[in-house]
Amino acid sequence: MRGDFLNLEDRKRQEAEFHNFLRGKELVEGDSAQKEYYTSNKKFYAVTRASTEHIAHWLAQRVVGKRALDYACGDGGTSFHLAALGAKEVVGIDISEVSVENCRREAARQGVGDRCSFLVMDAENLSFSDGDFDFVVVDGALHHLHLEKVWPQLVRVLKPEGAVMCVESLGHNPVFQWYRRNTPHLRTAWETEHIIQRRDLESARNYFGQIEMQFFHLAALLAVPFRRTRVFQPLLALLDAVDSVLLRLPVVKWQAWMIWFVLSQPRCNASGVDDKRGEE
Repeated sequence: MRGDFLNLEDRKRQEAEFHNFLRGKELVEGDSAQKEYYTSNKKFYAVTRASTEHIAHWLAQRVVGKRALDYACGDGGTSFHLAALGAKEVVGIDISEVSVENCRREAARQGVGDRCSFLVMDAENLSFSDGDFDFVVVDGALHHLHLEKVWPQLVRVLKPEGAVMCVESLGHNPVFQWYRRNTPHLRTAWETEHIIQRRDLESARNYFGQIEMQFFHLAALLAVPFRRTRVFQPLLALLDAVDSVLLRLPVVKWQAWMIWFVLSQPRCNASGVDDKRGEE
């Protein structure tokens, strides 16, 4: 399987190698200081309760009995969550062969190997049939990819009545971008320069007739330094309430850390022919 990656363009090969390292035994089971160095951004995820609960509720209402694609599945957490919510079948794909092997082992350990399968695959060149999935879930993967190659792939494998649910970091806040550029060990160079922006959502409108979006986590990040104290939970609740107001403001919302959005009403039919644009 490794030989297949030698034919990929440099960007994809670098992504595969970097994430093979991040999820490999050498790092996961090795020196704790090294692990902390390469995962130091994980502390920020302590404040993602609001987005996590929103996503879980949205999925729970829709995935029961459905076939879902976990697009760039990473460690498989989303796949296992979908299975627990009642998805009929979940297929996870990732460019990292180490990630896929880890997912397969964990699926067997959790007893969901009959409903969760994992494949090494280039997300910009999916090998699935047209209209194969009821849902696609994309959790923090789009900034790894060339979006003009991604949107047609997602449209093609999605059923006409299906939806693509995404959660991504946003690239408008200069403070967040400063942090990303000054921690190059946490991500590839491509990732840093391709964090999702408003124009990327606009490009998706060429392929999907409807986009629903919601913004999360701006004031909430002030709680990160308190994450190991007794004041953390009440402080986070207060800051989440502030964000629920703040991130409705037209300009301010684009400064958030994360955006959740759903793409639906795919504009192209299974043959790839755009059959809806003329209706507008």
